[in-house]
Amino acid sequence: MNPEEISRYSRQLLLPEIGVHGQEKLKNAKVLLVGAGGLGSPVAMYLAAAGVGTLCIADFDQVDLSNLQRQIAYKTKDIGAQKIEVISELLKEMNPLVSIITYNVALTAKNALDIAKDYQIAIDCSDNFQTRYLLSDSCVLSEKPYVHGSVSGLKGQTSFFYAKQGPCYRCLYPEPPPPDLKPNCLTNGVLGVLPGIIGSIMANEVLKWIVMGEYNGNLLLFNAWGTRFNEVKIEKDENCPICGKNPSIKALIDYGDMESACGSIANRFS
Repeated sequence: MNPEEISRYSRQLLLPEIGVHGQEKLKNAKVLLVGAGGLGSPVAMYLAAAGVGTLCIADFDQVDLSNLQRQIAYKTKDIGAQKIEVISELLKEMNPLVSIITYNVALTAKNALDIAKDYQIAIDCSDNFQTRYLLSDSCVLSEKPYVHGSVSGLKGQTSFFYAKQGPCYRCLYPEPPPPDLKPNCLTNGVLGVLPGIIGSIMANEVLKWIVMGEYNGNLLLFNAWGTRFNEVKIEKDENCPICGKNPSIKALIDYGDMESACGSIANRFS
């Protein structure tokens, strides 16, 4: 490590859990983050600050005034700009030692595996079920770990899925919910600080995986108004349609539904 790296990451280097060896692992890591909004902002910023060597971000949205209450990577002057352009410049200013790669596209069945192939772990910060299932399925098919997070109203949830060693996202939610049950920011709202809390936990799980190869595969639920965490154990479903003993899903599926859905089905475990 050069003198600038030693100085920049000095507080992490002091930690016996990380040290020089762990910091070098972070430097060599290649991480894919999908979604640069409320969850993606804190995740990307913390990973870049921590020294993750290559961070790829995929997002196709523009900054809107209503985003600024929770999407901390953006300012009023950024309204109307492509999120991917704004956040990439922010991260480069934060830490010029990190390589930032961007995809200004929506994830589809045609491009998801191609985008994810060069990265060792994928982080789901998306706001719709189309992207969520595509990214999760891509990770199962390519044997990569998948960090999931979602927020809605006053509640959030996060988990680490790795079908090679445990359950996948479909073991918990086999299929997307019907349209009339999909949560939506426009109707449910979301507390501004909530994505920051969930996003910070997601970033922590990624750092822990990169440095130690360890993860917590349970579903962590957070109630912001009650300031309360609950943990739900997730078992691998032997009948899972993609990672079970006799999978029926062997290729990516386009659900054709890009409807915004800030959260997963968080109320299921409330």
